[in-house]
Amino acid sequence: MGIAPDRLSIVMPALNEAEGIEAALRALQPLRAAGHEVIVADGGSADDTMAKAAALCDRVIHAPRGRSAQMNSGAAVASGNVLLFLHADTRLPEGAAALVMQGLARGGREWGRFDVSIDGALFMLRIIGFTMTLRSRLSGIATGDQAIFARADAFRAAGGFPDLPLMEDIAFSKMMKARGPPLCLRARVITSGRRWEMHGVWRTILLMWRLRAAYLFGADPRRLAKRYGYEPGGK
Repeated sequence: MGIAPDRLSIVMPALNEAEGIEAALRALQPLRAAGHEVIVADGGSADDTMAKAAALCDRVIHAPRGRSAQMNSGAAVASGNVLLFLHADTRLPEGAAALVMQGLARGGREWGRFDVSIDGALFMLRIIGFTMTLRSRLSGIATGDQAIFARADAFRAAGGFPDLPLMEDIAFSKMMKARGPPLCLRARVITSGRRWEMHGVWRTILLMWRLRAAYLFGADPRRLAKRYGYEPGGK
């Protein structure tokens, strides 16, 4: 498969996202019109996700369930020289493709992420978005909510996302950080606050702190995923 220069391939893992997948993909149509690529990697949806996505992306693929496997499967068929991994409930900022492509070229970086804002009625969500961004800048570690991107050759050389049911974004960041620091774009992606609003802001924050601390101290990500109540491939 040939790699298209100066082309962004956006890979969106999806599982039972029929309610929101059309809005997510419509937001990407200006990028498609500019020649960039959108791939939906479905992990076995039981609803109409794939049918609704088909007319609004360049390719819909079946992938093994699990966000790592879905993103890696999408990357395997991507034709762009830069890959961007976007959750279905996250929106890119204006001019995202140029920011990514020019930023990587100008800084000589291999990977990066955006700053993040969390959409929702609760004021606390603004603070969470701010602290996520600050922590990422200080640590050089990105989360999936920040729309991680990477040069396709560097992504493949690193081996892609590790096969983990949780914390795959943290593990990938560590791998890429060993190759070089991330490009930290100040433009903000906007991600849904539904996870925090559904389960409670403080409860979710404390749970994520505990899980990340356990992961850093060597806990098995598969056991952590069960504690999180995580459905592979879901949000």
